[in-house]
Amino acid sequence: MKSIQRKLLAALCIAGAVFGADLARAERIKDIASVAGVRANQLVGYGVVVGLDGSGDQTTQTPFTVQSMISMLSAMGINMPPGQSLQLKNVAAVMVTASLPAFARSGQTIDITVSSIGNAKSLKGGTLILTPLKGADGQIYAMAQGNVTVVGAGASGAGSKVTVNHLSVGRIAAGATVEREVLMPLGQGEYVQFELNNTDFSTAQQMAEAINRMAPGTALAADGRQVRVKAPATADERVSFIGRIENLEVTPAKMAAKVIVNSRTGSVVMNQAVLLDNCAVAHGALSVSVTTDNAVSQPGALSGGQTAPVANAQIEIKQEGSAMMNVKSGANLAEIVRALNALGANPQDLIAILQAMKSAGALRAELEII
Repeated sequence: MKSIQRKLLAALCIAGAVFGADLARAERIKDIASVAGVRANQLVGYGVVVGLDGSGDQTTQTPFTVQSMISMLSAMGINMPPGQSLQLKNVAAVMVTASLPAFARSGQTIDITVSSIGNAKSLKGGTLILTPLKGADGQIYAMAQGNVTVVGAGASGAGSKVTVNHLSVGRIAAGATVEREVLMPLGQGEYVQFELNNTDFSTAQQMAEAINRMAPGTALAADGRQVRVKAPATADERVSFIGRIENLEVTPAKMAAKVIVNSRTGSVVMNQAVLLDNCAVAHGALSVSVTTDNAVSQPGALSGGQTAPVANAQIEIKQEGSAMMNVKSGANLAEIVRALNALGANPQDLIAILQAMKSAGALRAELEII
């Protein structure tokens, strides 16, 4: 298992270095930015799933399930005798969640997720009773109902083995009908704002220049995230104009160097080749030293070149009781991570060494530990 992890980590490091060396390629504006105000809205509701095969809530421990059933029966004209205690096994209280897409219209259907909030063993085979779904403003935007499908419960072979996954959560495809629309005006006044997914002043400027090449004098980069575009007044012309803008290609600026370390698995991902300054780190039985070896580049005879100094990096990594490991020319983080894994460093050792390099200023990249 450890050898597989080390091989995976080395592959990730190599991939980060290779991909970082690739030239930036053009991307569509719709892939790197979105129109301000055009977004989905989250909906939530409380409901009851019935028809379970004895796998519902234990009503003695979940009194709200009994209260829900009494209220529902009362609304249907069925009044329970005072003090009546219900012992239900085929009912479960659930929370229903959904995402209302932008520009969803009344009558459209959306998918919903049904999650048990009691102690039901499984929602398999149950039916969700009509449940209103509300937004953050307390208004009802959709009504949900349907048969719950639990993913991951079924036979994996011909009657030999049953694969059981998470049975307390299920989905209903097209299980809710939109009842109220959310108005989303395309822009404010004569302008439409495009917002970059990642803040970058260079990319915002390049995006504005690309739009101005298509429609001169219409785009202005307001800051590192927002580009303001003067759009046509009528709705049909504005939609067509935004559609043409979204398909324009922009070459995003090279992002800042970033290193992400997974503290649980030891995986390391870099968005480009991260170089290191001279440093020396000692951690337990491991010691890491990064130095610069100055050399001279001598051009060939009659080549017309000039003699110039060349700085070759040298990495020395040593483990107590073992020989020194040297990596020359091109001191980058990928090489250090590969060498450390060859010595059997665990994720905690790797994180500690990277944090020490970052604190010392030798690791010139943003370090994020997840």
